[in-house]
Amino acid sequence: MASSSANLWALLGLGLAGILIVTRKLKKTVKEDFGAFVQKFQLLPPPPPPPPKAPHPLTGLTFSVSDVYVPQVPFLYAPSGFDIDGFVTGFGNPDWVRTHEAASRTAFVVSALVEGGATCVGKTVVDEMAYSIIGENSHYGAPTNPAAHERIPGGSSSGAAVAVAANLVDFSLGIDTDGGVRVPAGYCGVIGFRPSYGAVSHMGIIPISSSFDTVGKGF
Repeated sequence: MASSSANLWALLGLGLAGILIVTRKLKKTVKEDFGAFVQKFQLLPPPPPPPPKAPHPLTGLTFSVSDVYVPQVPFLYAPSGFDIDGFVTGFGNPDWVRTHEAASRTAFVVSALVEGGATCVGKTVVDEMAYSIIGENSHYGAPTNPAAHERIPGGSSSGAAVAVAANLVDFSLGIDTDGGVRVPAGYCGVIGFRPSYGAVSHMGIIPISSSFDTVGKGF
């Protein structure tokens, strides 16, 4: 009888412990920026032309870029990943940041958007080395999915999708080889767009898979 009573109390204790753990997970602390950003800064567009000329087409819009680096290919000369002049492209890994130099120029696609009137406001979290579609990073944490706080945001460009879903930016850039933009967009309830191959310039982006890579956008 005593043994049965002890077992009952043990089961009740385990049940309560499980409830507490689940409750804590559901009450996940949400950062002000939903944990979407690795680094914040501003790349401001040029002044708009005076009237009667039309303003730049992207005037007033903000965007972010995934902190993606892709290994150098010796015979190609271009900055790697979404490089920003003066900043280290971190590849989702702080050791990578500490051991690599800042970029000396900005990726073409980023420059084109800024020249078009948009303001770049920072780099967003990616899966470490972009090796997953879960969206969690052991160094920077997992960005909080604005659509469902207890769910993963999806990856690899998790921070990009979260930044858009949380209305922190108007759109974000990521790399989509096999779903790196579309998967987190779907998880976070926004549109992830993978353009036709070659429609957006790859200048400034070294390929992971040259026959599949595209510069994708979430909005």
